Amino acid sequence: MAAAGEAPSRGRTRVPDTYVIIFFVVVAAALLTWIVPAGSFETSSVTYVDAAGTERTREVLDPGSFRLQRDAEGHPVRRGAPLFAPGDRTGLFNYAFEGLVSGDKFGAAIGVAMFILVIGGAFGIVLRTGAVEAGILAVIRRTSRTRGLFVPVMFVLFSLGGAVFGMGEEAIAFAMILVPLSIGLGYDAAVGVLITYVATQVGFATSWMNPFSVAIAQGIADVPVLSGAAFRVVMWTFFTLLGAGWTAGYARRVRRDPRRSIGWREHDAFREEFEAGALRDTHFVFGHALVLLSVLAVVVWVIWGVSTRGWYIPEIASQFFVMGIAAGAIGVAFRLEGMRLNDVAASFRGGARELLDAALIVGMAKGIVLVLGGDDPTRPTVLNTMLHEAGILVSDLPGAAAAWLMLVFQSVFNFFVVSGSGQAALTMPLMAPLSDIAGVTRQVSVLAFQLGDGFTNIVVPTSGALIGTLGVARLDWGTWVRLGIRLFLLLFLFATLFVIAAVALGYR
Repeated sequence: MAAAGEAPSRGRTRVPDTYVIIFFVVVAAALLTWIVPAGSFETSSVTYVDAAGTERTREVLDPGSFRLQRDAEGHPVRRGAPLFAPGDRTGLFNYAFEGLVSGDKFGAAIGVAMFILVIGGAFGIVLRTGAVEAGILAVIRRTSRTRGLFVPVMFVLFSLGGAVFGMGEEAIAFAMILVPLSIGLGYDAAVGVLITYVATQVGFATSWMNPFSVAIAQGIADVPVLSGAAFRVVMWTFFTLLGAGWTAGYARRVRRDPRRSIGWREHDAFREEFEAGALRDTHFVFGHALVLLSVLAVVVWVIWGVSTRGWYIPEIASQFFVMGIAAGAIGVAFRLEGMRLNDVAASFRGGARELLDAALIVGMAKGIVLVLGGDDPTRPTVLNTMLHEAGILVSDLPGAAAAWLMLVFQSVFNFFVVSGSGQAALTMPLMAPLSDIAGVTRQVSVLAFQLGDGFTNIVVPTSGALIGTLGVARLDWGTWVRLGIRLFLLLFLFATLFVIAAVALGYR
């Protein structure tokens, strides 16, 4: 790492730390609560058939039920966030603690934060065995002539995972192996993020069958579930090839000149640590093979569970914890890197410590939404008022412009509600009928939702999966966004063209 106080190279301005960025966003959110009045919706139950043909019921907001909260004199109430707030409210300086303890084991923020720590600990044990370094060196020696295929092939595979079963948080685990592999192949840690997490979000955004976004959004919008697949398959193919090509181009530039990496200082430090560890034992032994086979077995098991049993954060974390125990047992039995029983515990602790920063950021980012009043549609909040006003704006525009504004709105709203299913429940009951008024099909409104929801996950600091993957890669969000925003803008440009084309074609 660069020495403290060392001047930034190449004339680059050092970006603020992620904690600093989140703090000032929270301050802006608190100020907004003093300006925008709070409003609420009523909810109703909607029944739809999911991708597996099972009938499900979900609570969604009633778009015609919006009401501003008013005082005794009939004036709109502005629920200005105080500096501190007791009880169930969140003041400006409550955001860190309240954000960290919000949610449950199934999601934001405590579930995601603990998922990150458990994954970090489990892979800390795997990395302690030396199997990853030895395996990477073996791969490098055997694939020197086909190295150029690594980036595009991995990107396509992870994009497919995002499209088929909504892979997202799982990318954190894969990044534990593929980030060091990317560095070993002469690239940088950012390439590891691009071919894992970013690729999953490209697939997530353009999926024709994602059960966590497309299927739910279509069910709520009263559109036949998994309809319009042909258009989306073409869209997935286009965006996946575009993302793979863009990533491969960045990887080639970094390989030729490591200083073109967005975080070349961190990249050099990461490379030195990797090479120092790899050079200790360059022989790939039977124990290493068993460790990597246990990792592969758990990955296959998790993919099966997610796609056929609907596993989510609690189940996935538990399976990877078992993987860590198995890897530790193999390491001790075969004395890999001289491992003893206490080393298993120490490496779990060390692995979790490496991702503690990412876990804290997940909670603090959730604090932004809490300062705005939360995302419950039935409680008076600023977020509900913003949602209602956006709906009015969309309804007053012609078809193509309304569809594009839906895309913009879904992209912005995803900053506050990162969950695909959660965003669908909040926005689709409003956007679907508004698309009827604007003269575009409801299928187009679903398309705008999935593209806006998916692509912004590449850059929003409120995404726990992104922050977790960046933690693995040792990249600060402020550093990452310099690269991620370029890809996002490119994807958003073509997303605009696809939405306009869908309107012109009367996409149903």
